[in-house]
Amino acid sequence: MSNAIQVPPPDEYNQTLVANVHPPEWVNPQPGSRYNLVVIGAGTAGLVTAAGAAALGARVAIIEKHLMGGDCLNFGCVPSKALIRAARAAAAVRKAGEFGVRVPDPVRVDFAAVMQRMRRLRAAISRNDSAARFRDLGVDVYLGEPRFNGSDTLQIGSRVLRFKRAVIATGSRAATLPIPGLAQAGYLTNETVFSLTELPKRLAVIGGGPIGCELSQAFARFGANVSLFEVEGQILLREDPDAAKLVESALLDDGVTLLTGAKVLEVRTGPDGKTIFYEREGRRLQVIVDEILLGVGRTPNVEGMNLEGMGVQLDKKTGVKVDDRLRTTNPHIYACGDVCFPYKFTHTADFTARIVIANALFPSRAKASALIVPWCTYTDPEIAQVGLTENEAKERGIAVTTLVQQFSDVDRAVLDGEERGFVKIHLKKRTDKILGATIVANHAGDMISEITLAMTADAAVPGWKKRLCCARGVGLSTIGKTIHPYPTQAEAIRKLADQYNRTRLTPLVTWLLKKWLGWKR
Repeated sequence: MSNAIQVPPPDEYNQTLVANVHPPEWVNPQPGSRYNLVVIGAGTAGLVTAAGAAALGARVAIIEKHLMGGDCLNFGCVPSKALIRAARAAAAVRKAGEFGVRVPDPVRVDFAAVMQRMRRLRAAISRNDSAARFRDLGVDVYLGEPRFNGSDTLQIGSRVLRFKRAVIATGSRAATLPIPGLAQAGYLTNETVFSLTELPKRLAVIGGGPIGCELSQAFARFGANVSLFEVEGQILLREDPDAAKLVESALLDDGVTLLTGAKVLEVRTGPDGKTIFYEREGRRLQVIVDEILLGVGRTPNVEGMNLEGMGVQLDKKTGVKVDDRLRTTNPHIYACGDVCFPYKFTHTADFTARIVIANALFPSRAKASALIVPWCTYTDPEIAQVGLTENEAKERGIAVTTLVQQFSDVDRAVLDGEERGFVKIHLKKRTDKILGATIVANHAGDMISEITLAMTADAAVPGWKKRLCCARGVGLSTIGKTIHPYPTQAEAIRKLADQYNRTRLTPLVTWLLKKWLGWKR
């Protein structure tokens, strides 16, 4: 029987959550013959691996020591997007006057109700990741801590599981910083912030990456006084610099105190709160807050499984070391998701799991390097990215043509009052081949897939076919030939195709067209 796990606060919704994803009365099954796959970790990567393999007829076991659903369901995508949606609603009400809609001023946010809604929705969604559901899919579900103890065995409690292949899908956790006094003062991470029931009046967020920016904006919109610390001179360092500047402007508009180029030196606790001492522009400064949220990246979960004893090498940056087929240095053990992949997103966990299913069960050569990975930071406006940025292309010595369409020239964006943003596409020089794109818009994450589809379809056409002219790739020209409903914000992408077509009207082409049309009169 598994140990009981508590998720605060202990209301009916969190009780339902735990009953689904780590039921206290659960009894681990008795293992029978050897499993085709034993999957360690029941986050997105592990669940997709287990469900997919079982659907193909494999005998599968999955092991989870904490909560099934992993970070995404319990501490990541699901709860954070529920909060972000509520924060957007608050911001929309405050801006309603711009549309001629009069609302009470000031707008009041019931933070306890916001968090209760999040817990209710998370509990409902948790059925999809529940132990009972996966048992019904034909997967043997084990709750507890596993440890490899032989070339083809691992132990969980008194149970010994034999396997032909094993998959490490243990995910990642919030990284920490060795700031003097921080541990003593106490701090929040994405694993604890969603247990809050009262809004902190003064919140410090350390880390200007996606998590830090998303939650800084959300809590500021709820009414907290938020200070965002970033040691570098810019937030969102992985993103296009123009995109990051737009988000910086949006955060400032929402009342976030943005402290870029600020190094946190120490934290002290006193009667007035938690005092953060930091250095900025050569000056030692301080700010007093009620809570500190740490959002400085992720650390892969690789401890406690005896991986070294199994000959599984680790990588300092990404976690478990894998090859392009996602095999570890032990050919009988694979890995997928956050524990091994540089792109630590739910959707990459899903697709790396599909690669593992193919390669671990069949004589496949599916490669992780073939994945074209989009991502999105869910600030308002959102930033969505796929492929190379302009700076990355330059670093690789790739000549590109960059086209930009501002949303201020897109009718639907103007009508929606969402002119702040752009679509930027990078093409291989003198072609319509898309190498990368950035979208900054309120729903950029929904728009990037059209470009990702074009890049994926283009990559699927073998180069030799393109060279022999017996097949064409899918580039920006194809998007330009695709009818988009009017008025939509996605029309911005089609407008870029029109821009590209205009670049093909060289002086020579223009002269030839005039001659032709003159002759045809």
